[in-house]
Amino acid sequence: MTLTPIKTPLVAKKMFPNFIWDISTNEKFIYLTFDDGPTPEITNWVLDTLNTYQAKATFFCIGKNIENHPDIFQNIIRYGHAIGNHTHNHVKGWKTKAEAYLQNVDLAASAINKHSNNTPLQQKAKLFRPPYGQITPKLGKLLLAKDYKIIMWDVLSFDWDYKTTQQDCLENVISKTTNGSIVVFHDSIKASKNMQYALPKTLEYFSKNGYSFKSLDFKHTAEQYQ
Repeated sequence: MTLTPIKTPLVAKKMFPNFIWDISTNEKFIYLTFDDGPTPEITNWVLDTLNTYQAKATFFCIGKNIENHPDIFQNIIRYGHAIGNHTHNHVKGWKTKAEAYLQNVDLAASAINKHSNNTPLQQKAKLFRPPYGQITPKLGKLLLAKDYKIIMWDVLSFDWDYKTTQQDCLENVISKTTNGSIVVFHDSIKASKNMQYALPKTLEYFSKNGYSFKSLDFKHTAEQYQ
């Protein structure tokens, strides 16, 4: 049984104030994020689904997956979504030495830059999300010193959890998401069954209730990145 909450408690956000957990706004904006891609078939399905609702999102990509599927990665960029670094090999921050961890982040950054087709990603924020949410205070300081914005989350869909039903996954998002929430989905094989059920219904539900879906970049979150 996992002890990880669906909605990140305020006390956790206050313990790590230099990390970004949500976006402070009175407007009806939601920030969908997708971890672990690009993944054949699944990521392109996500892109088409988002496009149906004119929704933008942020994709935290694994460097190795970018190298293996550069065409899918470039599709993410062409659709106008934001890109984040999710390490090169999905390494665990609690079990990896700082030097090795940072080298893995750098490898992913190199893959991002190599396959961006000269898209000026450097003009946007350098976004990073630690795999499994595992990050030590030391790693946090080192990444912040490298000008990364460490993006955590406000709401977890639990789409990857085999104990989570499709309906549970949907309810996790609908019941906990509010203005400015950063929501985690996964464009991965493991999460695909729940994610592909919950994502279109999430987009439909919140769109009908007047919400827009934004990517995490300077344009929409400038006050957070100062």
